[in-house]
Amino acid sequence: MPNKWRQELFFLPRVPEPEIMGGGEEAAAYSSASSQAYLDEIDNSFVEHALGLGVEQGWVLDVGTGPGQIPIKLALKNPRFQIVGLDLSEAMLEEARKNAELSGVQDRVRFQKDDAQSIHFPPAHFDLVTCNSLLHHSADPLVTLNEIARVTKLAGAILLRDLRRPSAVTFPLHVAWFGRYYRGLMKKLYRDSVKAAYTLEELKILLSRSEIRGGKVFQKGLTHIGIERRAR
Repeated sequence: MPNKWRQELFFLPRVPEPEIMGGGEEAAAYSSASSQAYLDEIDNSFVEHALGLGVEQGWVLDVGTGPGQIPIKLALKNPRFQIVGLDLSEAMLEEARKNAELSGVQDRVRFQKDDAQSIHFPPAHFDLVTCNSLLHHSADPLVTLNEIARVTKLAGAILLRDLRRPSAVTFPLHVAWFGRYYRGLMKKLYRDSVKAAYTLEELKILLSRSEIRGGKVFQKGLTHIGIERRAR
């Protein structure tokens, strides 16, 4: 079989998702008991990665914060952080504020409505910018990457992580196995997100075209890929 035919046979076309996960049902799905333990494990690995990028204090921005678990976990781990979480969904932001109060970090973590493609903060404002599972929702991922670069200090750190889109052949097994902890709406959201995610090669191209300097693409297991930049 010619190489081009083989590539077309195995290639899974990307299917973009809506930019805003706005419904209360979606916010509730992310907070459901059946999925929370697995999501906690994923979030914990993200937080440990972020804490290892060399930023010990200062301002942190979490872009596409959802129900706020990343900022809350960062605040609990490092009391020297002041953290802002951004999201376009009021339902997600309401859930995030409740979660921050329950965790007792509402004095160091605040949440506000804002667009990842037009962040309302001045250039070079943050010591660390994080972004977890947002890129596959972005209508223009390059604009999102450039906004992240703009608001990060030149010596600051960046951690962006997202799902990885597998091949067409492995997709059914991929979503069945890695989505086995999800039920109902959450399982559908996961399946749609995997279809909307990027491949490692696609992310490398996006990074090369972006204004993020000193970043590198990484892969974590079979499920996630991302961009990291250590503090300098």
